[in-house]
Amino acid sequence: MFETFQRNFPVDSRVPTDAGDSSLDTKVPGLKELFMNLGGGSFKHGLYRIARAQDVARWNARVSLGFPEFAGRITCFGYDWQGTVFAVDTGRLEEGEPGVLMFEPDTGEALQIPCNVRTFHDIELIEDEDAALASDGYAMWRQAGGAEPTYAQCIGSKKPLFLGGEDAIENLELSDLDVYWHIMGQIIAKVRGLPPGTPVRISP
Repeated sequence: MFETFQRNFPVDSRVPTDAGDSSLDTKVPGLKELFMNLGGGSFKHGLYRIARAQDVARWNARVSLGFPEFAGRITCFGYDWQGTVFAVDTGRLEEGEPGVLMFEPDTGEALQIPCNVRTFHDIELIEDEDAALASDGYAMWRQAGGAEPTYAQCIGSKKPLFLGGEDAIENLELSDLDVYWHIMGQIIAKVRGLPPGTPVRISP
């Protein structure tokens, strides 16, 4: 399982897993194997990262802050260079297995991907890498001298697109993932359902 993914996405680096904390109690086919064999890994110089099993609960909480309707039904497993998070959703099946959701902090959207965790890695990322991971945008960021994000970083927007930010290199900056998602999660939760242009106050 995941052989095709590993042939096309070799591991660049991998953050060590704490001893005795490398497994996750999940009944989703392939998910335990993904965490055990590839958790903490970075691929294509930070384009895509797979979470460590010990960090999944924190990721689920991060995402649920901005998308509370998915609390208790998602298991986050990976994220791209912009901090977009990928998770399996027990509320939707793809080929008989939980389907993949993509949570975009920059747009404030949760998008369904017609894949399960296996087909996402072995088919979707191989056949449509740019659509899934915005790889062309990452190449532009790197060519402009932008930094490669570590396991705990992303290239976030200074002003998110859903608040009128520009989809441009100048609007991007290296950010701490935890801080970025905490701020974005609060904003997404507050602006949901509000008319465009409504002032939003966010506590630090």
